[in-house]
Amino acid sequence: MSGKRVIGNWKMNGSLDANRRLLQELLPPLAALTGVEVAVCPPFPYLAQVGALLEGSGVALGAQNLHAAEKGAFTGEVGAGMLKELGCRYVLVGHSERRSLFGESDELVAEKFEAALAAGLLPVLCVGETLAQRRDGSTEAVIAAQVRAVLQRVGIAGIATGVVAYEPVWAIGTGETASPEQAQAVHRQIRTLLGEADRELAAATSLLYGGSVKADNAAALFAQPDIDGGLIGGASLEAASFLAICQAAAR
Repeated sequence: MSGKRVIGNWKMNGSLDANRRLLQELLPPLAALTGVEVAVCPPFPYLAQVGALLEGSGVALGAQNLHAAEKGAFTGEVGAGMLKELGCRYVLVGHSERRSLFGESDELVAEKFEAALAAGLLPVLCVGETLAQRRDGSTEAVIAAQVRAVLQRVGIAGIATGVVAYEPVWAIGTGETASPEQAQAVHRQIRTLLGEADRELAAATSLLYGGSVKADNAAALFAQPDIDGGLIGGASLEAASFLAICQAAAR
């Protein structure tokens, strides 16, 4: 795609009233932006409501997770086809909180990525290292293992169809942010790794940064050559902050 992407991950936040108020404030100014694709990922119970509010706005709907199976006896889980039927365009796969809090392995994340592709969704593969891994010098190995698990399952064409989001675990919700140079270095590593399979597809793959992106650091991050936008957590719940980030991406 041409232009940047900004995806808001609401995590386990929101209410019918809060969602409506947030989008009423966001959608009119977002309609004036060009050169950026914007999406929001509300919790499952609000997908239908948010989808209806987004209709005709140009802002895409996304989900935060899915099950690898299409359907079955998996109480509490949601299949890719269900998300597609509700109008989702995106789905997050392997967010660091899913990996750390719910024990999702690289292999399970790859299965989910494949399931999303099969349903016609755009999976957003989240990868990242912990503070301990960064300090012991294993950032590159950790990221490579997370990316290769998906590469082995869906190939470079599959990954290029979706999105990859680098989210250093040590910079999520902590107020810490990788410097633009630190973020760029890992994005370059990811693109180089993908380029071993196909340089052209690697160059076309959308790579987002997702670690405490805010209005005041978004422009510097998005100016980096291998950062194609952002996966935004807390700031996506504040209309002014999220709008400013989207405006920085559109420049």
